[in-house]
Amino acid sequence: MHRRLFAALILSLVASWSLNVATAADPDTIVPVPRDAGWMKRQDQINERAKQGDVDLIFLGDSITQGWEGAGKGVWAKYYGDRKAMNAGIGGDRTQHVLWRLDNGNIAGIKPKLAVIMIGTNNSGANTSEDIAAGIKAIVAKLRDKLPQTKILLLGVFPRGEKADNPQRAVNAKANEIAKSVDDGKNVFYLDIGPKFLSDDGSLAKDIMPDYLHLSEKGYEIWAKGIEQHVAELLGDKPKS
Repeated sequence: MHRRLFAALILSLVASWSLNVATAADPDTIVPVPRDAGWMKRQDQINERAKQGDVDLIFLGDSITQGWEGAGKGVWAKYYGDRKAMNAGIGGDRTQHVLWRLDNGNIAGIKPKLAVIMIGTNNSGANTSEDIAAGIKAIVAKLRDKLPQTKILLLGVFPRGEKADNPQRAVNAKANEIAKSVDDGKNVFYLDIGPKFLSDDGSLAKDIMPDYLHLSEKGYEIWAKGIEQHVAELLGDKPKS
């Protein structure tokens, strides 16, 4: 009996050690974490919107998504004002923060027809393309698990930096190439509208991205037009022009 108990203890310890090793090897991009008090205030605002319900369309992302409430406000009203849309963007967010939000109220009680995701650029200074793609895929997987009836439009991470040789732009581009494999043509659809923001030489213009990262009103118009056909089809309504 003692031998059996000892053997069971050893197996338990080995299993626990293996789990810890696997967890330690996971990139931080897939480990859900919250941020500071200021961030939590925005998180609470998003949760309050979710509690109101009546959401057919949700945008998930970082400051570029949150900017629909700033420079993109007029464009949002034009394209999404009558579509029961919800903005779940928080400035500075990385993939791991969005993962935490999905477990802590941002989608509680809602059943949107469509979720539009654009996340990852804030990871590009510290993480590899492979790790960023892993974080993006984890977000898609979590949404599929929690909102199985919701279609997902995954957008390629937008280009950043004035010139085509910007290092972070290259990291994001490679992450996009990896992450697009989640497109199954049925529930998850990948779309890269990044080229629509670029000049012929691959550079970004200030009238589209004033700081070569965040969008102007013109930039949001490009975004909205670039995804409109897909949004309309996945929502089951007519495209706006």
